[in-house]
Parts: sequence; C-alpha cells; structure tokens
Amino acid sequence: MPQRIEQICEKRGMRMTGQRRIIARVLQEAEDHPDVEELYRRASEQDPNISIATVYRTVRLFEEAGILERHEFGDGRARYEQIPESHHDHLINVQNREVIEFSDKQIEELQRVIAERLGFRLVGHRLELYCLPLEGEKKNS
Repeated sequence: MPQRIEQICEKRGMRMTGQRRIIARVLQEAEDHPDVEELYRRASEQDPNISIATVYRTVRLFEEAGILERHEFGDGRARYEQIPESHHDHLINVQNREVIEFSDKQIEELQRVIAERLGFRLVGHRLELYCLPLEGEKKNS
C-alpha cells in the first residue's frame, strides 16, 4: 500500500490544514482517477466549506511536490492519482471513459528493446491505450 498522502506532505514540511487533509484523504481513498470537479464533490461532502479554488490549489501543490500524477485521457479533463509505488499503464475505454490500470512484463521489455535498438537507454515512459470493447466478448481485468 502506498504511503499516505498526508504523511508524505508532513515529512516534506508542507503545512496541512484541515481542508488539505480532507482533500488528501479523498485522493488517497480514490480507486479511480478523479478530476478536480469530482475531488471537489467528494471533499465537499465531508466539509461543505471547501471551495473549488481550494481543491485546485491543493491539487496543484501536491502535483508540484511530486505526490500526484496528472493524466489527460483524451476527454479534456485532467485526472489525478497518487504517484504509484510501482509502474503501471492505463487502458481507457473510450465508450464509457473507464480507466483500467495494468502492468505487462512483455510491453515493458519491448519498450526497452526498442529504445536500445534506436540507440537509447529507456529511463521512463507512459503508456495509455484507448480502446473500445470487443463486440460480444467479455473484457479481461
């Protein structure tokens, strides 16, 4: 389990207000990749005094501190997740916008091989697959 966002912030000396703690907890508990509006909706259920501006500022602060990763999955909205402890890629169902996290050793190896073939050493990557469900077939998770 990744380290709690609140703990990371405290270790880095960031001032943690009550509202920042709520936003951190909402992010920590998210099983999806929420955008700021969804984070605001969830946080304001816990504290109706949280403003959308506070959520935007807090998300930007966490992102600049390297605590959150920003994703743009082709729907015009920035989505966020805590920086993962281990690498994973994303498959986006363009029909319903569901985001599925996955890891695949073969894909990782192939990317390394391609980089080396072109004269480079792979130091990082981001892979997003945009897909439609196959007609009449179950999706694999």
